[in-house]
Amino acid sequence: MTEFFNSVDLSRNQSLSADGASNSPLIEYALAGLDRCWLPDHGRWSHIYHLDGRSAPNESIPQSDVFYSLNVLLGLSRVPVKPQGLDLAATYFSNAHALSVLPVRIYAWGMALWAAAELGLELPEDVLRRTRRLLADEDGWLEFRAQDLGMLLIGVVAQARTGRPAWAQDANALFQLLAKRFHAESGLFYDAAGGLRRRFSSFATQTYLAMACYHHGALSGNASAIAMANQCVARLIDLQGPSGEWPWFFDSVHGRVVDFYEVYSVHQYGMAPALLECAEQFEVPRARAALVKGFHWVLGRNQLNRSMLVPELSLSIRSQIRKGELLSSKPRAMRAVTNAMLRRSGGLIEPDNIDLRLECRSYELGWILWSFGRRTDLTDLTHNEAFVRKSVP
Repeated sequence: MTEFFNSVDLSRNQSLSADGASNSPLIEYALAGLDRCWLPDHGRWSHIYHLDGRSAPNESIPQSDVFYSLNVLLGLSRVPVKPQGLDLAATYFSNAHALSVLPVRIYAWGMALWAAAELGLELPEDVLRRTRRLLADEDGWLEFRAQDLGMLLIGVVAQARTGRPAWAQDANALFQLLAKRFHAESGLFYDAAGGLRRRFSSFATQTYLAMACYHHGALSGNASAIAMANQCVARLIDLQGPSGEWPWFFDSVHGRVVDFYEVYSVHQYGMAPALLECAEQFEVPRARAALVKGFHWVLGRNQLNRSMLVPELSLSIRSQIRKGELLSSKPRAMRAVTNAMLRRSGGLIEPDNIDLRLECRSYELGWILWSFGRRTDLTDLTHNEAFVRKSVP
């Protein structure tokens, strides 16, 4: 297969789109990083780019590659100047069709809906057929995890915005499930509709469900959806760490952090900004300040006093994690349960006990594209000297 990317040249930020817009240095940085993650023989971006110096840094897991690639395409929908040689439609359709033959999670279908709508593409028949089947099986909805429900609802809303009324009805039904089974009195969201694991939620849980509420509320005019999202964001801002860290693990029943770690770079520069952009539009106090503070964590204002960027590769280090927990989440799970049962909050630990997860995933860069592709009001971030050309393509 012909490689869709030409050699990435970060001077492209001097080029203009049809409406005169240009890419910021931050967007060009992310595009250059994505070039390194590209798998030309498969027409998609990789699951992991390892940062440990190995000779073949890209690791492929097909079902993850495909989902991540749809996430990247979603981000590219907001980029003013697209990479030369990249056929967005062809890349979308090849990856969307692959969903039908790979063991993907439900949330991948939601991403396929969302990306197609943002790119202005018709849904492939196999994607349409599978998502209609998912939406018809309301009993099966009770098995959804938060990311499944949140991303599917966002995707359905995105399709409804294209002028198809039936999708709006589906969005209403999904939101009713969210409001009834996933919203906690604390203001946070549960991770599932039921079960022992339900109360232990992640930052991703909060991000996807709150964004789904914002998207649905904006489309339908449902004030309760906006109120739920605003309440969640306000609570997350209260729980943000002193250096802008977004905690990873929560007890949704009591609305507290049960473990800060790992702290993921994508939350700081991608997913939180996507959520907080919505919160800014609905005038949530402190949303913009929390976004900026969280982003600066990546630039070096963190416990390790080091940048999480890898400028020579235009990539980023995935996370800061407790030493000894790179290969197992069991200690975190036990810690979370103990903290929840004792009704105590998890806190930050000493820097000497923190390790780095030396990898970068393509979807992380995709979230940068989505969150900052159209923003022109945060130049201290988008034009930060950290993203000025320092790498060799």
